[in-house]
Parts: sequence; structure tokens; C-alpha cells
Amino acid sequence: MNFRQLEVFRAVMLSGSASRAAELLQITQPAVSRSVAELEQALGFALFDRLRGRLVPSPEGQLFFRDVTASFVGLDRLRAAAARIRDFGAGAIRVASLAAMGTSLVPEAIRRFHDRHPEIGITLQIMSTSQVRNLVADGQFDLGLAAEEADLAGIDHRALGSFRAVCAIPPGHRLAGHRVVVPADLHGERFLALAPEDRTRMRLDSLLADAGVTPQIVVETPFSHTVCALALAGVGIGLTSPATVDGYAERGLVLRPFEPAIYFKAYLLFRPDAQKARLVKRFAADLLAVRDGRRAAEQRLANPVP
Repeated sequence: MNFRQLEVFRAVMLSGSASRAAELLQITQPAVSRSVAELEQALGFALFDRLRGRLVPSPEGQLFFRDVTASFVGLDRLRAAAARIRDFGAGAIRVASLAAMGTSLVPEAIRRFHDRHPEIGITLQIMSTSQVRNLVADGQFDLGLAAEEADLAGIDHRALGSFRAVCAIPPGHRLAGHRVVVPADLHGERFLALAPEDRTRMRLDSLLADAGVTPQIVVETPFSHTVCALALAGVGIGLTSPATVDGYAERGLVLRPFEPAIYFKAYLLFRPDAQKARLVKRFAADLLAVRDGRRAAEQRLANPVP
């Protein structure tokens, strides 16, 4: 039994006759009959009953056709995957992201990308910066979004951008009426701090120390999104990335610029061979386009109208 025999058998079943199968396959009718006979001999049972010169599928032939059809469906999928790889360099994209970008910028980029390439599958995992870096470096993911504390040695990368930190303030808090928040405003305040290894946290700690300011740290978390949620719940105030504030202002969270300006920095990380893949390049371009579109909104947030 070989693939050509199965292809001929399938053509006969689909077309209904040996003559039409021959036309579909562009071979002679005797070649069709010979191929079917050889397949029957290999299988050990008849695929067709011969009635008045016609091939009528036998019960065994109908059962066998179900399995053959399933095999050809899998083959069609392989052909489609090969076409995607030929056209784009890959059939799917695997993206790993830190939480700040994975809940805002990345979903928007996925929507843009999916509108143009609906046939391309995307895997998205939200994880810590160190995990993002290691998975991309090991080749398990095609693209990563990581904070600046990522070890960039030996990995292809480019700057994604700097995002000015804003202060997340509970509704009704005394600082909600301030146009901007400065270090002195944080003295003695219940404060929601980012993880100690976060570079933005380090810069804030340095500013506060220089100003002789000591907030009361009530929660430490690695996620800006969590800072927003805790502030909205009235637990305290904290600095957060503007990339994570979507929807919080509508729920009552007050957002104010912090001065002097402190920035969250992020990078795009690439597998060593991924920059050559057209799909990855196109998805990276969508990420940058979403970033550019958000800058105007972030400027308005950082510089509110008095």
C-alpha cells in the first residue's frame, strides 16, 4: 500500500467513477483500475463491487474511506502549515510578556495582527521578566517583552520605550486634589511599593532618601497592575506604569503625574533566529505602532489640564 494508491482510491470515492477519477488525477482510466486492484490486494479485501462496469463501494470500502479521509484532512493541514511557513517564516508566534505590557499593549497588538493574519495562531504567556528572558534565550518563545532589569547579555533586543510613572491614588484621598505628586507628599503615607529589584522602585527609593522622605510601606508587589487594584481598594497609594491603568480611572482610581519624572523602561527580546521571521517582524511592528498610539494618552495623563 502506498500514498498514490490511496490518492486514487479517494478520487474514485469522491468522484463516483473511475473515469472521473482519471480526469481529476490526469491519468488514464486503466491506471485507475490497476491502482485500485493493487490496493485491494494489499489490503486483503474488496473496496468496490463491480456492477455492470461500475465501481460501487463495498461496506469495507466505505469504512476504509473514513480513515483515508481523516488522513487526508491531516495532510491538508500540513500543506496549509507549510504554506504559512513559506509565506511568513512560521505558522504561529509565541510571545512572553511581563504583566505590565501583557494586559494592555500586547492585547492591542494581537488584535491588530489578527485582523490581518487571522490564520496565524498566537501563544501568549504572562510571567516575570527573568522568566521572559530565559524562555526567549532558550528558543522556547519567539518574542519577549521585559523590564529593564532583564539580563540583556547575549540576547537580541531593542528598546520598546520609556513610560512615565504615575501615582495611583484612592478616591477621596487627600492627594487626589493635587495636580502633581512630589516626594514630600509621600512622607508617612501608606504606600504600595514595587518589588525591591524593580529599577523604577530603586530610582524612587533614591529620590525619597535624598528628600528625607519615608513612606509607610504596607504592600510590596512585582506588578503595577496590582498597585492599581490595591489603590482602588483604598489600601494605599503607589507608583504604577501608565501601561496598566486602562479602565481604572473609569472605576474611580485617581491618577496623577509624579515629579520629578521616573520612567518604566521596557525591551523587546528576540530569539537569535527570530528576527529573520517575517511574522515576528510584523508582530513587533504592531507592538511599536500600539506604543506610539498610546504616547499621546500618556502625555495627557502626565500633564493634566489645570
